[in-house]
Amino acid sequence: MTDNAIYHNHPPGLWSLYSKVLRPKGKPPSGSDIRIPGLCARLIGVSTVNDNLGRYQKVCGFGPRTTVPITWPHILAFPLHLKLLTERAFPLPLLGLVHLRNHIIQHRPIGAGENLDITVRLEGQNTTPRGLEFDLVTEARAAGRLVWEETSTNLFRQPDKSSKHAGDKPPELPSYPETTNISAPESIGRQYAGVSGDRNPIHLHALTAKAFGFPRAIAHGMWSQARVLALLEQQKGWPNGAVSVSCQFKKPLFLPGTAQLNWQTGQSGWEYQLLNAAGDAPHLSGKVSREG
Repeated sequence: MTDNAIYHNHPPGLWSLYSKVLRPKGKPPSGSDIRIPGLCARLIGVSTVNDNLGRYQKVCGFGPRTTVPITWPHILAFPLHLKLLTERAFPLPLLGLVHLRNHIIQHRPIGAGENLDITVRLEGQNTTPRGLEFDLVTEARAAGRLVWEETSTNLFRQPDKSSKHAGDKPPELPSYPETTNISAPESIGRQYAGVSGDRNPIHLHALTAKAFGFPRAIAHGMWSQARVLALLEQQKGWPNGAVSVSCQFKKPLFLPGTAQLNWQTGQSGWEYQLLNAAGDAPHLSGKVSREG
């Protein structure tokens, strides 16, 4: 795998990349004709502190700290994600891709002010009844050592209408003893876009969301995930240090909206789910485990 782009200290500009999103790619290939290329991009020597860090912590609910939130390197890497997904060699349209799953391993807490070398690459593809899945793999190193890594699994919808799983009943939701509510105001999509750079129209306003088939704007999945982690890390027994966080994104959280966070702790880690206000449909679910 060769580097398609290398940046020093500062990531590529987002507005020039977003202009490529609107560039026609022609009709996307179908089925077995799709090939996800092995693209790679690097950002060398980026500081973990920038103008958006404090606002990101406020928007997501993280308290004062000397280390960065576990989800913050995802934000630092986002311009590289966008760079790869807007390359001419990438065969799929960016708008319409669905973020299915996210898995983060933090090998140690990352200090505010540390410099990181970040690598992002496209990896693998898997045909499922819902369409084609592929991964964006991100690695962050400090002084040459791997300190943080993430696998984001995305879906390009090409549903298999003949699949026997199409009408399967969803599994019963688990019952967790701890609970609290999360409020997502109508403006949270715009607030998060301002600190993350993710300006997907489905998150910004009801009018732009309706153009893509949603009745209202929906919260960013990574905002919901960060908000959940910000609340959980305030709880007694939170596993500081080397941890892994897995998350499966499910039904959208419409804005404005209220959701309930449920969780339980045990020897194997923390299990959590974010449900709708009625408690009968999941927005996301996941697990936090100690590493090492």
